[in-house]
Amino acid sequence: MTIFDELKARGLLAQLTDEEEIKELINNGRATFYIGFDPTADSLHVGHFMALCLMKRLQMAGNKPIALIGGGTGMVGDPSGRSDMRSMMTKETIDHNCECFKKQMSRFIDFSEGKALMVNNAEWLLDLNYIEFLREIGPHFSVNRMLTAECYKQRMEKGLSFLEFNYMLMQSYDFYELFQRYGCNMQFGGDDQWSNMLGGTELIRRKLGKDAYAMTITLLLNSEGKKMGKTQKGAVWLDPNKTSPFEFYQYWRNVADADVLKCIRMLTFLPLEQIEEMDQWEGSQLNQAKEILAFELTKLVHGEEEAVKSQESARALFSTGSAAQMPTTELTEEDFPEGTIDMISVLCKAGLVQSRSEGRRAIEQGGVTLESEKITDVKAAFGKDTFGGEGVVVKRGKKNFRRVILK
Repeated sequence: MTIFDELKARGLLAQLTDEEEIKELINNGRATFYIGFDPTADSLHVGHFMALCLMKRLQMAGNKPIALIGGGTGMVGDPSGRSDMRSMMTKETIDHNCECFKKQMSRFIDFSEGKALMVNNAEWLLDLNYIEFLREIGPHFSVNRMLTAECYKQRMEKGLSFLEFNYMLMQSYDFYELFQRYGCNMQFGGDDQWSNMLGGTELIRRKLGKDAYAMTITLLLNSEGKKMGKTQKGAVWLDPNKTSPFEFYQYWRNVADADVLKCIRMLTFLPLEQIEEMDQWEGSQLNQAKEILAFELTKLVHGEEEAVKSQESARALFSTGSAAQMPTTELTEEDFPEGTIDMISVLCKAGLVQSRSEGRRAIEQGGVTLESEKITDVKAAFGKDTFGGEGVVVKRGKKNFRRVILK
């Protein structure tokens, strides 16, 4: 099976231009391709997984990835998929976030000996002369056509700033610069990026002629992939200081039954033959599939040692009710103003609820346990001794839990 066929079999490709040319480049290791990452936080999250895994797969097949960090476009913000304007970031914040990205991407991509590049579009965007940019790039874009793009249409009713309206031109210019500087002949992105990506392909062909190699592919379900990074408590980060390896493992261990095999196919590097056998699994076998998914992805991000520890801790949690590696909340003397702390406060401190009213409802609905004992009294309170030693396991429902310990 060729790498192109494998990408299709794993459900990673949706729309593309010039399929035969793309197939020839990828299969023969002659693609130099880029994927862009906006530095809106100081860590990548699981919504970036599909892009990172795709870059790794293509590099393994001999192709050259370019990770484009949006240090320039991040000063504006991408309107795609948003109903409001992004908050403006300082240059210092963007630079810091870019450095954090580099470290995390290196777990997926081999940057040694020119096998891959990491480029910041601030190199060419921040020093652009506005008049020259308008004269050079502006004539190649139709405002009428831009307004039909989905990324703009969904913002027109609530208001689209001229600042954001420029984003398509800047992203298109990125591809043009990468083509000129590094011979980049292919770009990948999510479904919501299709209009911006086509703009880059057309810009290259109009300025440099139709023979210029410039192609686009979007990732199937990449928009859904972004949603994978969100939970009730926020994003699931690749930075272990933000999301511990155990929490990361548990996130994937708890995916829905309907999603587990799809995630294994798209995100792991297990052979397709093995995955096809899993397609027949059902019932309790799906829990085994979830363990496989969680282990493989934790190993990819945090290493095999952390994956093994997380798996053992997760199994211990569900068999004995305790686990040394689970996420921990530390209480201090100040949390016991009268020698005790009430259960609702424990839930809030542990981040298992967002408010006291939510904590009250969770207890009333019978969804809270402390060391396997169901808590039904909303006024229940506990002394310091309860949280001594190795602490206690507090659960809300079947999937949310913390070890709470007195510091």
